[in-house]
Amino acid sequence: MSKTLKVGVIGVRGIANTHFPGWRDSPHAELAALADVDGEVLRARGSDLGIDRLYDDPYAMIADPELDIIDVCTPNMYHTPLTVAALDAGKHVICEKPLAPTPEDIRTMIEARDRSGRMLMTAQHFRFEGAAKALKTQIDAGALGSIYHARSWMLRRSGAPTRGTFVEKKHSGGGPCIDIGVHILDLTLWMMGNPRPVTVSGVTQDRLRKLPGAFSNWGGAIPDSWDVEEFAAAFVRFENGATLVLEVSWLLNHPKTHGEDMQMWLYGEGGGAHWPQNILLRTDNETRQHFDVQLQNKAGGEPHALECMAFAEAVATGAPSPVPAEQSLDVITVLDALYRSAADGREIVLA
Repeated sequence: MSKTLKVGVIGVRGIANTHFPGWRDSPHAELAALADVDGEVLRARGSDLGIDRLYDDPYAMIADPELDIIDVCTPNMYHTPLTVAALDAGKHVICEKPLAPTPEDIRTMIEARDRSGRMLMTAQHFRFEGAAKALKTQIDAGALGSIYHARSWMLRRSGAPTRGTFVEKKHSGGGPCIDIGVHILDLTLWMMGNPRPVTVSGVTQDRLRKLPGAFSNWGGAIPDSWDVEEFAAAFVRFENGATLVLEVSWLLNHPKTHGEDMQMWLYGEGGGAHWPQNILLRTDNETRQHFDVQLQNKAGGEPHALECMAFAEAVATGAPSPVPAEQSLDVITVLDALYRSAADGREIVLA
């Protein structure tokens, strides 16, 4: 593909601002149009970016024949209809995480992708971060051998985004599971080689936000409209015998560094590893010695921008989707089962 791909972004607040630099710096794409239901914000962002092709109806932008790529940056519950419409209109789509709040929605998106022959990618930016890329390279080279257990968490202390688009289920589809759990779970499954989950046992909690004077450093007082969980944990078994313990929270009384604590431990027959410290832990049984190896992170840039650039390059060169929808389906299958397990008080067996 020789022409420059023209990009339209739906939803111009929040996360979209981390995507704009990627479209600006991509040698394969250029930002050409913006859409948002808030006309005032839309016009202001258009002025900032020098974009005059503005739509207050995202479906009108999707129908624009000049556009090649649609970048969906809306609240979660609107991902599926917009993505399906864009794919059916012949556009390639990169959609913010979570790809959709339910497995059924993602299957609908995959069907639209296959029907259209266009590319679909989930914007899981941590895969493009330097430490993650360095660790993944080592794992793919066999540094840990077969990974049989993982521990992952993404925990905040008084760090809930209190806007309705995050804490009202009608917009978000869920709480920290859907908001930040997708980050650490996607990264962990990717490192593990995307094994197929077979059972999930999960719990959710909703306690701290109900205490008198409860607040968030990210948004002040807790709104009365909040109707999603604030904490969740799960134990996951995989088809290959591996297991995973997952914990996520917006409000946990837990030490924080730079606003949140996001960690992953991986344990394999050949060694262990920690991210983001990027330390490999090995044991020499012959000499009875332990070795800790510090990895050098791969060079890169801001990961949100890099994911957009990688998507445009894949479209331009005909390469596979950098984050296939099938892998996002596994992530949401686990989180959906976590919710169902918590509601039913039992382990969920996945088909």
